[in-house]
Amino acid sequence: MMHKAEGNRLLAPWTGPLHAPPFDRVAAADFLPALHIAIAESQAEIEAIANDPAPATFDTVLAPLERSGATLGRIRRLFWTLSSAQSDDGIRAIEAEVSLLLTAHGTAISHDARLFARIAAVWASRNEADLTGEQRRLIETTYDGFMRGGAALKPAEKARLAEIDKQLSLLSVQFGQNVMAAAAAWELVLDEDALAGLPAPSRSAAAARAVRKGHAVRALYTLERGDYETILTFADRRDVREAMWRGFTGRCDGGAHDNNPIIAEIVTLRDERARLLGYASYADYKLQDSMAATPDAAEALMRRVWEPARRKALEEQAELQALIEADGGGFLLQPWDWRYYAERVRLSRYALDGAAFAEHLTLARVRGAAFDAARRLYGLVFTPRPDLPVYHQDVQAWAVEDGSGAPVGLLYTDYIARSEKHGGAWMGSLAVQERMDGRVQPIVYTVANFTAGADGEDARLSIDEARTLFHEFGHALHALLSDVTYPSLAGTAVARDFVEFPSKFMEHWIVAPEVLQGFGVPDALIAALGRADTYGQGFATVEFLASAFVDLALHREAPGRLDVAGYERRVLDGLGCPPAIGMRHRLAHFTHVFDGGYASAYYSYLWSEVLDADAFGAFEDGGLFDHAIAHRFAREILARGDSRDPMDSFVAFRGRAPDEAALLRARGLAA
Repeated sequence: MMHKAEGNRLLAPWTGPLHAPPFDRVAAADFLPALHIAIAESQAEIEAIANDPAPATFDTVLAPLERSGATLGRIRRLFWTLSSAQSDDGIRAIEAEVSLLLTAHGTAISHDARLFARIAAVWASRNEADLTGEQRRLIETTYDGFMRGGAALKPAEKARLAEIDKQLSLLSVQFGQNVMAAAAAWELVLDEDALAGLPAPSRSAAAARAVRKGHAVRALYTLERGDYETILTFADRRDVREAMWRGFTGRCDGGAHDNNPIIAEIVTLRDERARLLGYASYADYKLQDSMAATPDAAEALMRRVWEPARRKALEEQAELQALIEADGGGFLLQPWDWRYYAERVRLSRYALDGAAFAEHLTLARVRGAAFDAARRLYGLVFTPRPDLPVYHQDVQAWAVEDGSGAPVGLLYTDYIARSEKHGGAWMGSLAVQERMDGRVQPIVYTVANFTAGADGEDARLSIDEARTLFHEFGHALHALLSDVTYPSLAGTAVARDFVEFPSKFMEHWIVAPEVLQGFGVPDALIAALGRADTYGQGFATVEFLASAFVDLALHREAPGRLDVAGYERRVLDGLGCPPAIGMRHRLAHFTHVFDGGYASAYYSYLWSEVLDADAFGAFEDGGLFDHAIAHRFAREILARGDSRDPMDSFVAFRGRAPDEAALLRARGLAA
């Protein structure tokens, strides 16, 4: 293989400092040739396992299966990093073909009857074999994964499943590219009069953006989440708020980048896929390996939170409507009004000036606070490595070490919005931790879309954007502090409704008074944040649950000729959702569900928040930076990955099952 590796830079192992990816030597044209070679290598490894005449044991089947596909995994993770965070024309042009190649290869492995027969033999004898708990867990998750991939189907059914998966991979790519294109094509240009009420940092950044884009206007706003939240919260002009709301919520709902036909096709194919595998619906299929286990359990959890949240939201709505009337507004509260008037309540009742946080929360300082929290909690040290290549000038590399100076891993941070990035925020891995043949250190990245500062100034963040940074950093810590043997069980490779637990958990530290004091945030503003902590939770909870209910219902029912907007309205009307509160993510741009892994499972943030609210209680009792509690959390939660049942991990940390009421108390929704 060496002569081929020399001919294609992507095939060579990463041998530089800290095994960093050679981003400076990556070209889009190299990916397809490299993937073909790496897939052939992986196929040869699978053939050797499937045809091995030795008896089927953990060491002859599961262990070599875990070692297989190393080259392919390295290239695949590198490609998906770039396609999500630096998707230039070259990457976008091959994204669909790459997705098809990887899907077809994965399907071929899942449908290999010889391989599955050997896996099934190991699975059948797992309780009699001399295995560790982690090895038994790997056998069970691997067997379940093959079953869910169609390994036990008849040949004709396997062929149909393979065709469905091929179509779904293409549709997912098309959905995500439409969302990116729609966002890139939309602009809100404002003159001086339209900027009334907007914070100075936002105006400066929007003015700089207008200059860069060559607009002869005072400011230019986009569909970045930060711009959306800022306009809806602070813009005095109601028509400006409405224009932003309609642009943001109407993305891909018709027009040149219409995702509605794609949604209908995806939902139909997912339903057929699930039924081929013997499930009543795609939701039943998807949630089988979650902590909730069934759609009924997920919906029951949401409904227990929905009713108190809806009551609270209606109280908030009445108060905001009264404020409109007191102003002589003469109009009914609409979704583009809610944040604006809620901000006025926070200011008048709690003395909380949301715009004031941006004066103190610069990007560099918030990132530094996240690193400092990890140092005080887990003994981690983050050292900048400007010598390492990156995929964009905005990206920074950080060597991660423990308190003794021993290497832990490598972290890349990529926080500034640009047109080549998908919207939102996420964490990913370029290499996952394992120790099958010596320790492999994790290489992790976090991505967000914060608005760049004006004229070279550092970006300024709202308190919600600071929470986002800490949230994704929580995911990164989950990957960095992983300590398992087998890569398939490492870090964030856990149940969907458990994976958001460590990230939600980390958000508590950015709003802790002693952390905010380190930014120079005045005590009065910190106190106001504490007083207003649960204000607006009716709105926030209903907005989130509206999307979660629609997602779950859509994948339980799989309606045939789907009118997307009409379906959304029908589900929300059935819930009694206040019309002045829209879905946090409408289906036409819901990348979590149609270009990500959250289909049927967007509710999982809610269950993760139950775990988070309960687990944080240990720190509330013992101290924000208590070393013993933090060490226990790292050992029992972060280090374990999927090496045991997630409920066992939670109980090992907390000493009992999670208390669902902790969520209602944390959101101020308890009776």
